[in-house]
Parts: sequence; C-alpha cells; structure tokens
Amino acid sequence: MLSFVSVGLLGLLSLSIPVGIVLFLLGFGIDQFFSAFPLTRGLGSMVWSTSENATLIAIPFFVLLGEILVRTGIAARTYSALDRWVSWLPGGLVHANVATATMFSATSGSSVATAATVATVAMPQADRLGYDQKLFSGAIAAGGTLGIMIPPSINLIVYGFLTQTSIPQLFLAGLLPGILLAMAFLAVTALVCLVNPKLGGARRTFPLREMALGLADLLPIILLFSAIIGSIYKGWATPTEAASVGVAGALAIAALFGGLNTRMIGEALIGTVRVTAMIMLVVIGASFLNFTLSAAGLSQELRGFLEGLGFGPLQTLLVIVAMYIVLGFFIETLSLMVITIPIVVPIVISLGYDPVWFGILMIVLIEMALITPPVGLNLFVVQSARRGGSIAEVMLGAIPYVLAMLAMVAALIALPQIALYLPMAMR
Repeated sequence: MLSFVSVGLLGLLSLSIPVGIVLFLLGFGIDQFFSAFPLTRGLGSMVWSTSENATLIAIPFFVLLGEILVRTGIAARTYSALDRWVSWLPGGLVHANVATATMFSATSGSSVATAATVATVAMPQADRLGYDQKLFSGAIAAGGTLGIMIPPSINLIVYGFLTQTSIPQLFLAGLLPGILLAMAFLAVTALVCLVNPKLGGARRTFPLREMALGLADLLPIILLFSAIIGSIYKGWATPTEAASVGVAGALAIAALFGGLNTRMIGEALIGTVRVTAMIMLVVIGASFLNFTLSAAGLSQELRGFLEGLGFGPLQTLLVIVAMYIVLGFFIETLSLMVITIPIVVPIVISLGYDPVWFGILMIVLIEMALITPPVGLNLFVVQSARRGGSIAEVMLGAIPYVLAMLAMVAALIALPQIALYLPMAMR
C-alpha cells in the first residue's frame, strides 16, 4: 500500500497536478484497490468535518497577521533591522532570512504563513543583489519551519489535543529547541558559504548607531509575541483564540505606523483567502487520503510492524524516527501527525519516554517533511514567491538545513533535557 502511494504520488506530481488534487486522487485509488468498502461515500462527511475543525481557524488568522505585517511595511522593517545585525556573517543576507523567519515564528503558529511572509519580503532582495537562488530560497523554506516549533504552534496544539498533553508545557518545551535550531541554521549557512562563497553574497557591516536604531523596528514583533503568548499563559485566550489577538495587535501596530487603510485591509483579506484556500485544499485532501489509508489497514500494518521487531527502547525509537522521515516525503505534515499519533505515541510512552519530549522530537521530524520533496509544502510556498527558476533549486538549497535538523534529532535523543529543561523548571 505504501509503495502504491509513494509511486502514485511521484507520478502524479511529475505531471504538474496540484498537490491537493493529487492527494484526493490517491485516496480514490486506495478506495478502489485496497478497500473492501466504498470509502468514497464518506467523502462529503470527511470534507465537512475537516473544514469545521476549530483548531484550523487559527490558520487564516495567522496568515492574515502575516499579510498585514507585509503590506504595512512592518515585515520589511524587521528584515532590514536584522540585515544590519547578521549580514556581516559569511553568507550575508541569507542569515537575515533565517533570523526574520525566527522572529515571525514567534508570532505565527503556521510554518506556511511564516515562509510566505518572509519570502514575500526577501525574494526581491535576492534578485536586486544577485544572490544565488538555491541557498537563498532554501534558507527561507527552512527558516519557515520554525513556525511549528517556536510557540505558538498549531501542530503542538494538535499534538497536545490528541495525546492529552499540556499545551503550555509543550510550548515551553519547544522554545529552547526552536532557538537552537535557528542558531544551527545560521551556523550551517556560514559553513556552506565559507566552503563555497559563491552561494552567499557580500558580507556587509553597518555603523553601530545604525544597528542600535534598527532595534526599534523589532519592537512590533516582540510586542506581538508578548500579546499572543501572554494571553495564553494568563488564561485570557485559548491558543486558537490567541491567533485573533495577534491579528488585533497587528492592526493596532499598522494604525500606529500609518499603514491602516481600506485598501490594505482588502488586499490582506484577498491574500489570506488565496493562501488559506491553498492550505485547506491540501489539508482536506490529506485528511481524505488518511481516512482511506486508515480504513484500508495502514494503522494495523504500522502497529504490527513496530511491535513485531522485538527491539529495545532505543532501537524502536530509531525505527520510528526513520519511519517519520520516509512518510514525510509523501504525506502532508498535519495529516502525518493525525494518522500516526494514535499508533506511535502509546508505544513510545510504554517504552518509558516522556510524551512532552517526544512531541518536540516529532515536531523536528515534521519540520523536515516541510522541506523534503515531493510534498514539502514550504518548498512550494517559497517557489510561488520567486519570479523564475524551478522548484528543484529550492529543494537543493534546503538540503543543508535538512542535515541540521537531523543533527537536532540526534541531540534531542542524546540529551532529552534540551526539550524538558524549561517545562521542569516551570513546574
């Protein structure tokens, strides 16, 4: 069954069929060839139940937040401020992509929204300054993945809901690994550009006074982060409701900077509808594919496989890690979580591992799926912001950052305290 899905996915995508449509077609194929029941009769109910999920309400709010920040110039000011602080490193402006994505991850629970926001601001700079498109766009795609690690995170909310794990504890657990992963991306960028300077750009330095003045442009993002996270930890809003708090804060900041007008709001809403429609088509298609895979027996296959290995805790965990890497190639990230959590997490807990720690480990693996072909959603988002070139360039540029994520997976397994230190300290 997995072979059918992987080969079918690669074949259909090679025909340039949109990802969301491909997922629906694969679901129909599973129904025809692997199921004894007419699963397509549940398509209407599946589409409706997925669309009305309250957790997904956060997605258009976070996308709208990013649209407001981009169209009012706040994202550009943030990018410019970080450019002054990090462009002296080997790789130049590429570091600003990662740094800006890290800042926006602290206000957006969506990796796609983060990648879309940074790509909109950064890609014109790559064209203007003559940067190599591969590493430049790959850094944006990788930096965008931090949106589901650094709180608030939609994926951590889903994990907490499905496993009955404390969402505030998960948010605390994701903070330190998210920052360390951002630093690893900066280090990888510098290393790659030291080995091959042509992949980066000119290293630029700025006067200290200009750098200090640029810090003022970072205040809006810091205030938004404080409003979103503060409303959650104060108990004023649920994590989903906090997304609307972020939109309200973005509108207030836009008014303060003089960018709030009816034209901007109209353009932001249209942009939000476009991005949200793209995301929802993929999510709904993936939900239908997951429904057919589960009904056809994939869950039982995975459970039987893991339990039949007879391995110890560490060996079984490594098999699970390898499984997520492989499945991440062809299953959308949120759907990958939904289909595997009910199977994998009970096994992991029975092996003696902490569910909070495993949630963070899973998120790193899910982040890898966002930038690994053929269904790496962030790759498509960044490609849509480019004026030319093939998506293969974005894929090649993301490879060094995939290696950094693999190193983070190894670090989390070797040192669980990376994820558990802040939750234990707060307890």
